[in-house]
Amino acid sequence: MATTWIKIGTRGSPLALAQAHETRRRLSQAHGIGEGAIEIVIIKTTGDMIQDRALSEAGGKGLFTKELDAAQIRGDIDIAVHSGKDLPTYLPQELEVAGFLPREDVRDVWISLKYPTPADLPPGAIVGTASLRRGAMVKRLRPDVAVQLLRGNVGTRLAKVRAGDFDATLLAYAGLRRLGLTQHATQILDTGDFLPAVAQGAIGITARIGDTATRDKLKPILDRDTTIAVSAERAFLRVLDGSCRTPIGGYATVSGATLSFRGLVLKPDGSQAFECDAGGPVEQAEAIGEAAGHDLLQRMPADLFTTV
Repeated sequence: MATTWIKIGTRGSPLALAQAHETRRRLSQAHGIGEGAIEIVIIKTTGDMIQDRALSEAGGKGLFTKELDAAQIRGDIDIAVHSGKDLPTYLPQELEVAGFLPREDVRDVWISLKYPTPADLPPGAIVGTASLRRGAMVKRLRPDVAVQLLRGNVGTRLAKVRAGDFDATLLAYAGLRRLGLTQHATQILDTGDFLPAVAQGAIGITARIGDTATRDKLKPILDRDTTIAVSAERAFLRVLDGSCRTPIGGYATVSGATLSFRGLVLKPDGSQAFECDAGGPVEQAEAIGEAAGHDLLQRMPADLFTTV
């Protein structure tokens, strides 16, 4: 029986497992180690079990990570694999974000059996989403439609639209690509209208602080440009105290030695939005994100997120 070389912790949803298997495949290829020596450990999280209300009401996106964090701190797993946009702004003091795999397509997709674009929705149509950001952006474009909670994994959400429970939904294109479900995308939405969530499309890997052996194993598979871009986005989110409770978009791109960033905050009903653009050398990625966050804090009303 093969000795376990590293243990990967993951949630049990189809998308989470696809991301864990991608990580295992990259590690196997980078080190010339058989995939059988890389164990995938499935850990059930509170976020997976709560389906009847928005995560913002249940405690935020940490509900998708706290059981994985605990297993990692105990040493039951060596690394944990997360959707970048599910990573909380702050991690337990024992853990750190080691980096990110090469980023997938960051865009949102529109999914509807009857209406090719958000503009085609009739007044009063029902759009289902669990994302305050997506809901606010839909309302920004179409204040005359209703946005209702739609939780569950990708398959569940697609089935609800097929069943006619909702007129449309929005999902991350990256998730559909990783699951081989891109045929369900009605329209890929331009980032100009639908700015992605911070770290959307990026697979984040956490490790224990001080675990240099594990960090050395990860080095060949972590992507420099993605890690730099997401560090700017997460710094922006941190300044704004971003969580599932706040409609925030942020997207950075790296071109050689230069980083470009765009940020957005919205009132939950989409009636107000504040945007910013920033950029500079990649070495200042976090500072650029932080400055963009402070810029928006100065311009937006203090009660933007709490009043509808």
